Amino acid sequence: MNVGREDILLWALLLCPTVGGGLCLLLRSPRQVLWMLYVSVLAFGGIAGYLGWRVFSKGTIFAADGWFTLDPLSAYHLTVMTIVFVLSTIFAGSYFRDSVQDGSLSTKRMRRFGALWLGSLAAMILVLISNHLGMMWVGIESTTLMTTFLICFHRSRESLEATWKYLLICSVGIAISFMGTLLAGASSGHIPGLKDPMLWSALRPIAASLDPLTMKASFIFLIVGFGTKAGLAPMHTWLPDAHSQAPAPVSAIFSGIMLNTALYCVMRYIPIVEGATGNAGWALGIVRLFGIVSMLIAAAFIIFQHDVKRLLAYHSVEHLGIIAVGVGLGGLGTFAAMFHTLNHSVCKSLGFFCAGRLGQMYETHDMHRMRGTLHVSPIWGIGLLLSLMALIGVAPFAVFMSELQIVKAALDVNAIVILVLFLASTGIVFVGALGHATSMAWGKAPEGVPQSKTKMIDIALVVAPLALLLLLGLWMPEWLRGILSQAADVISTTR
Repeated sequence: MNVGREDILLWALLLCPTVGGGLCLLLRSPRQVLWMLYVSVLAFGGIAGYLGWRVFSKGTIFAADGWFTLDPLSAYHLTVMTIVFVLSTIFAGSYFRDSVQDGSLSTKRMRRFGALWLGSLAAMILVLISNHLGMMWVGIESTTLMTTFLICFHRSRESLEATWKYLLICSVGIAISFMGTLLAGASSGHIPGLKDPMLWSALRPIAASLDPLTMKASFIFLIVGFGTKAGLAPMHTWLPDAHSQAPAPVSAIFSGIMLNTALYCVMRYIPIVEGATGNAGWALGIVRLFGIVSMLIAAAFIIFQHDVKRLLAYHSVEHLGIIAVGVGLGGLGTFAAMFHTLNHSVCKSLGFFCAGRLGQMYETHDMHRMRGTLHVSPIWGIGLLLSLMALIGVAPFAVFMSELQIVKAALDVNAIVILVLFLASTGIVFVGALGHATSMAWGKAPEGVPQSKTKMIDIALVVAPLALLLLLGLWMPEWLRGILSQAADVISTTR
């Protein structure tokens, strides 16, 4: 068997965080663990950057006898993952800075954090590079196992409860998706000469020959199962607790990429199911339904939130719903969903960075007590205010542009009911979240809250995401438009 450069690099992409996570368990101080995180994630970022360029400029890569692949859809999600993980790893150093300096963070706990952090990255990489549908399922299951104990890093009754809730609900969801995966493979049983019925690249060209009833049953299991991990309503019940109790860097990777990887699994099946059902829009309608329900439920809960991290968690439910609606509309909607994936990931990561650091200063995440954030910490206060404004679709941030494209996509296909519900839910969220954001920014700060000392790395962590969101809201480079189009074409249902 010939082993090419792409084989080596795809294996290196997976092994880089795996080896780094193992080495974390051998290090002798929390500071050494943080440096191992930096080195491992930056090495991963370099490999991912090259592979992304290779795919978008020269085409799909296959490796490991076809079990691994990197096409424009997976390469795009890998690029978003790289941005989120690099930013979140750098932020982890800022978040744990005081604990490392005063010695309150033990080496044992930091070793465990480093190993699980990099193990989570490896599991998400496995999801994205898997051409084998069973291996993709293994990757999603691995993300649950690797991230579970990151939630209760700060031990408390609430964090332990959130951990068990996450493990139980997501495990049930993944078990349901396993049934869907098996049914997808079984749908090709009547086709002679098919070498491996679990390879996506083998099923996609023969989708029209698959058993339509089996594929419909498969997709119901898949969207309920993977949708549970993606935080789609009404299977989202684990998400607010897990996001609110996890350390802020963990919350950032949960919302910024882990939810995306689960929804990515659903996206992979859409062209296969649509092909099997005659491209009648059956699968797209199911995805639209779950998307709009997620938006409506999130809107209802956002208004009444008191905890800033739970507020951001419900924004995740809303925005994953927005992405699902875009994908379900097809055409321009799919393009907009790809764009919104990047916008939401960057914006939500920034929101959790700011909420986490401000929570450390105020010693609470209760928004009624987190007043005067602009005075207590101008950089983190501005970051939280602007990230929330971007999340609710204030122009000219990029989130506004991707949501506007989804509105146009709904008009293009005459989906008036979806459009009305979309605008109603985003309007409710706008009013409710804006009230929360302004009261935290300009209220009177409680006595005894120390003003923070801002470092250059803190400024960079706020300014860089905001600059990207503002730039993409004002101007989309042609190369990015091409990347988004290539990613959207992979799951296009019209060939």
